[in-house]
Amino acid sequence: MTYDFDAIVIGSGISGGWAAKELTERGMRVLMIERGRMIEHQSGYENEMKAPWEMEFRGYGDAKLLAEEYPVQSKGTNFDEYTMDHFVNDADHPYQTSADKPFQWRRGYQVGGRSLIWGRQCYRWSDYDFGANARDGHGTDWPVRYADMKPWYDHVESFVGVNGSMEAMPQLPDGIFQPAMPLSAGESLLAGQIAAHYRDRRLIPGRSANLTEAKEGRSACQYRYLCARGCSFGAYFSTQSSTLPAANKTGRLTLLPDTIVAKIETDPRTGKAVAAQCIDANSKETSRHTARMFFLNASSFNSVGLLLRSASDAAPNGLANSSGTLGRYIMDHATAVAGVATIAGLDDHTYYGNRPSNFVIPRFRNLEEAHPDFVRGYSYQGVGIRANWPRGVHMPGVGADFRKTLSEAGEWRILMVAFAESLPRADNRVTLSDKLDKWGLPQLHITLHHGENERALLKDAAAEAKTMLGMLGGKMLISSDEPDLAGSAVHEMGGARMGRDPTTSVVNGNSQTHDVPNIFVTDGAAMASSACQNPSLTYMAFTARAAAFAVEQVKAGLL
Repeated sequence: MTYDFDAIVIGSGISGGWAAKELTERGMRVLMIERGRMIEHQSGYENEMKAPWEMEFRGYGDAKLLAEEYPVQSKGTNFDEYTMDHFVNDADHPYQTSADKPFQWRRGYQVGGRSLIWGRQCYRWSDYDFGANARDGHGTDWPVRYADMKPWYDHVESFVGVNGSMEAMPQLPDGIFQPAMPLSAGESLLAGQIAAHYRDRRLIPGRSANLTEAKEGRSACQYRYLCARGCSFGAYFSTQSSTLPAANKTGRLTLLPDTIVAKIETDPRTGKAVAAQCIDANSKETSRHTARMFFLNASSFNSVGLLLRSASDAAPNGLANSSGTLGRYIMDHATAVAGVATIAGLDDHTYYGNRPSNFVIPRFRNLEEAHPDFVRGYSYQGVGIRANWPRGVHMPGVGADFRKTLSEAGEWRILMVAFAESLPRADNRVTLSDKLDKWGLPQLHITLHHGENERALLKDAAAEAKTMLGMLGGKMLISSDEPDLAGSAVHEMGGARMGRDPTTSVVNGNSQTHDVPNIFVTDGAAMASSACQNPSLTYMAFTARAAAFAVEQVKAGLL
């Protein structure tokens, strides 16, 4: 058969960009399909350099419009009037969820996807994570371990540019780092107190995909913390700044924006995938594109939805779903504001710029000693800063003296957010709804509820946060062990989980679907557990690894 392309990559976000880069650099002719609009690097970041007085609503947005058209997106981090064009319009892109415990599905449909608006935190997983399912029996065993993934973590970090510190902590492996972004005075104070009082935990600089040294046409971070507007300096990793230029440089990439993949078509004789059936997002005209292999990188739940929509006579319950697990075992980290406290005695300390990162306290529970109340663990991410002028919104006052007070730095505060591991459970799932979107495709129905183990983790995290923050001599302002709505972490995973056994999983250790060997799922859909670290770096590593394997298979005549 003659194919239009060697590979079709569906989605252009963090993992889709990596698939396009790796496949083209290894000689493949690639079509990358993105359902959203084109955004050009630099020239496409329309609000990046605007001041508040240039925005109609001074950066806050039209409250009526947000309530009507962005009720989910507007509740999330990084959303404001400057960045709203990088998030979906909820009214145009509806989905179904349970009314009592709604899932907050935060999305960005454009070239670059959520790589334009992500939190940029990059953490490797360890064998505490890859071995967890086998160890405690929750979920299917990962067919890989850290030794399998380490070369690929090295590979992607070398290209991405991750800043961080070498810590020699087995639960959070070190990587290939640029110099870390330094801790603030408040964070350093807490780090010292933790080091003096605990042997099992440590506060360290966050590991983020913001350059602290210039790299390959990208500038070092300017400490503006305007990342989600798009960064013309290329100082943070995105598809636009990094993987798309690399793929374009090969001359083997075709990019097709504003195009929705409705279905993957299979050959009834061979069972292999042969074509992507598409809908133009604007005109609704249809098209068909053939390829030797397909990489699903549309984001976790959209990749699952595509496989479910691709049902046929041979696969009536969805493509690659002979196990019956497609759509099940979805996860999202359970988060809560474990503690916010003031810090005493630092009023003579300050800092300059806005660091676009945070500190992290890596997991310390259930490493060598089992906790009696829960399995797995949690980590903290947080920040120690001085209150800025917006604090005046919540203060009484008027006139010159009040204005002068707000022009000066406020009190020191430190925030700790707990990220608890989400266990894979069969009743947390994505299904196709009877309701259709405006392109005639079934909407997704998302059911994801946090369970007792997640609640027990957050209860312990809040208690420990209060104890640690209490060492700073300030006031405890907030502490909660109640999980935020599912989806709030924006770390949705699972639905096409990886495993050794084709009767209990969707993809194998090479990211191939067990049933259809020329379909690779390398975004979050393939995750078999969630750990408590941010998952994006692991998606990138899996994608690069799968692309190398796929090209070897092509050269061997197996795909």
